[in-house]
Amino acid sequence: MSDKEMPDEFELIKRHLAPLSAKEPGAFLLTDDAAVLPSKAGLETVITMDTLVSGIHFLESTAPEYIASKAVRVNLSDLAAMGAQPAAYTLSLALPEHIQAGLHPQVDGVWLERFCEALAVEQELFGVTLIGGDTVSTPGPLTLTITAIGYVEQGQAIKRSTARAGDLVVVSGTIGDAAFGLLALKGELEALSAPSLEILIERQHRPGPQIALGRSLLNFANAAIDVSDGLVQDLGHICTASGVSAVIELEKIPTSAALDEALRRSSFVKSDVLGGGDDYELLFTIPPECEAGLQTISKERNVILTVIGKVHQETGAIGEVIVIDHAGMPLDVMVTGFRHFGSMT
Repeated sequence: MSDKEMPDEFELIKRHLAPLSAKEPGAFLLTDDAAVLPSKAGLETVITMDTLVSGIHFLESTAPEYIASKAVRVNLSDLAAMGAQPAAYTLSLALPEHIQAGLHPQVDGVWLERFCEALAVEQELFGVTLIGGDTVSTPGPLTLTITAIGYVEQGQAIKRSTARAGDLVVVSGTIGDAAFGLLALKGELEALSAPSLEILIERQHRPGPQIALGRSLLNFANAAIDVSDGLVQDLGHICTASGVSAVIELEKIPTSAALDEALRRSSFVKSDVLGGGDDYELLFTIPPECEAGLQTISKERNVILTVIGKVHQETGAIGEVIVIDHAGMPLDVMVTGFRHFGSMT
């Protein structure tokens, strides 16, 4: 078999995927129908799943290394939002059955090798192990589904439904880089300097799940979510689940120097970052008396933490997120986030 030839299902598992399971005895080198994981005293199991589809979640031309990184990291970000420590994952890999234009023409033996080598790097970086999954062919686009498994102390998982009126709204890192990285990949930010382009594109390809921060938020944050579909939309999920509304200040939304340059050199404005998505930062609420503790956590975890607004019981309808400008006037945010079934809203 040449390096470029696509291996059959069983050769693919044996050659590329089974080695990724070696550190978990209960995975049985992927030779059994399922994995058997040991119970952990005093901990609860946290499980999440995300699917990535070529042409929707990443461009068809995206290198396999980046696809592997993003597939793992977006799932780990969900665990981070609940304060869980990642442990293992499964992978369902639907590969195009025909090598043709528009269906990821580079998916072959070399592609698989690069993809699995990148998975090994991600596993080492985040301390997770492949424990099972499935491999199939598809007449459609390349599709990956990962189920990630983690653990959190009994009864301590951070949920969306426990924000309280009066809470401060806090976000980690910077917002908008990944969305503008996608614009850069599409050639829509041509006036941007090379260093800024590199930063934005890297944020699109390799989001940084805030796992350590999530662990620090246990017994600190009232509610949390990761920013995947757009800051306004995701904060709306917290508000809806908690039966509250929120007001956030546009001027307080943290942005990077690279994004600031992009805004200066394009027709985009700062409010455009609110619905871009793919940030995978943590968005959470805390009681006002805990605000002083943010600085300690920020230093311990080496991450920027910014208070951007407040949770309300009476301002706005349940689930509503009001964005105000520097003068305190409500803004009409045209795009609040990404939706798969329907239009951008």
